[in-house]
Amino acid sequence: MSQLVLHEVAVGYNGSPVVQGIDFALAPGEIGCLLGASGSGKSTLLRAIAGFEPVTAGMIRLAGATLSRPGFQLPPQARGVGMVFQDHALFPHLNVADNIGFGLAAWPRARRAARIAELLALVGLPAQAASYPHELSGGQQQRVALARALAPKPGLLLLDEPFANLDVDLRERLSMEVRALLKASGTTALLVTHDQHEAFAMADSVGMLDQGRLQQWARPYALYHEPVNRCVADFVGEGAFLRGEIVAENCLRTELGEICRLHGLGLAPGTPIELLIRPDDIRHDDASPQTAKVLAKAFRGADFLYTLELPEGGRVLSLVPSHHDHALGEAIGIRLELDHVIAFPLEAGSAAR
Repeated sequence: MSQLVLHEVAVGYNGSPVVQGIDFALAPGEIGCLLGASGSGKSTLLRAIAGFEPVTAGMIRLAGATLSRPGFQLPPQARGVGMVFQDHALFPHLNVADNIGFGLAAWPRARRAARIAELLALVGLPAQAASYPHELSGGQQQRVALARALAPKPGLLLLDEPFANLDVDLRERLSMEVRALLKASGTTALLVTHDQHEAFAMADSVGMLDQGRLQQWARPYALYHEPVNRCVADFVGEGAFLRGEIVAENCLRTELGEICRLHGLGLAPGTPIELLIRPDDIRHDDASPQTAKVLAKAFRGADFLYTLELPEGGRVLSLVPSHHDHALGEAIGIRLELDHVIAFPLEAGSAAR
């Protein structure tokens, strides 16, 4: 049985839809993510799940109970849903222990104290129990906010851009820490972010939103390697599109050669297409007769991300170990190592595999 279910959910303001036709589910203990650019509708959808916005169509259910449907909206405080915000929203006049226990006022004193101690240990802050928020680092404050949200044992935890105000290195480390904490507590959670690295680091399943529509709901690996349309392919990961054409039922040709590993393409020979090429699909190989010119390069420590120009003018990206430090304008040997063949009709948005 799914813990969270959204079925054909729509939310709008003043008669104008913001999100519509949203369908997805989370199993107990699963971490999901709504990924999209600013204005895609992800925060509106999160607010509807939390109970701050009514739905105009569809249904939201949690642990089998209806939270929202047109004409009915369970109050936020009755939903059993916790929330973590990007600004932490800690009470400055309360110490860490009291912040964590704030939502447990109705619990017996001994049970409340035991739960606070349990969560302090879970988030690695038992030594900071008597400290105040201003005495903590940004990462510690975020862990306190997480512990406070987990304290009442919610049926669902919502995280609204929780790392947006932190520096890049801290965000990356905390996303992995928070995932481990959620898994350790068995909490079902839904994250909202515009950062795909955060989404991939934390989530079991990711839904990509664009203009209020859920474009794809999938495991991170599938979202990256098997995008269902051009919109997802453009937003998720780095890549380039190489033009070509269909030359047989399951074959296409580009300036990198002919590829005949497509299945069920259903396009007539001569149909123009675009082939999605990820940086890890292009291998640097000095022995290869096929070459490309280095147009740009970005040093990333362990590797370079090269922008390469092919002889006929097409451009691709390639990740190359950083000891291969080539000059701009230099021709280097490359070979195509394509495990996931994703092609799109040139004038359409649906994927062809």
